Amino acid sequence: MSDALTPHGSPSKSSGGHAIAITGNHHRVRVIHGGVTMADTHAALTLAETGLPDVFYFPREDVNMARLERSTHTSHCPFKGDASYFHLHTEDGLIENAVWSYESPFEQAARIKGYLAFYSSRVDRIDQTS
Repeated sequence: MSDALTPHGSPSKSSGGHAIAITGNHHRVRVIHGGVTMADTHAALTLAETGLPDVFYFPREDVNMARLERSTHTSHCPFKGDASYFHLHTEDGLIENAVWSYESPFEQAARIKGYLAFYSSRVDRIDQTS
């Protein structure tokens, strides 16, 4: 693995042409579904990964945790580690496995430990504003 610097000065890791860069995002980032704000932060992390759209990771204290229910579903990423999932309770019912977290990520993704990410395809909006 080689270290490189991202334009923001934080380290990125690459392996065989695959890179992950995690940067602090000080814009306001919100998750809104059914008119309800599920997450609202000025302390998100943005994860850029080769071949994938950027993903916003939210600190748990800025997520409406009462809306989440831990799922038994898990997945494995060879670059970030094992992900655990949460169902999202909405006014219209349960959205299964809409949220994920890396609770013990690999070293190159350590900054996202315990943060939460939402599938943009399973919620109405994920907005980033100034």
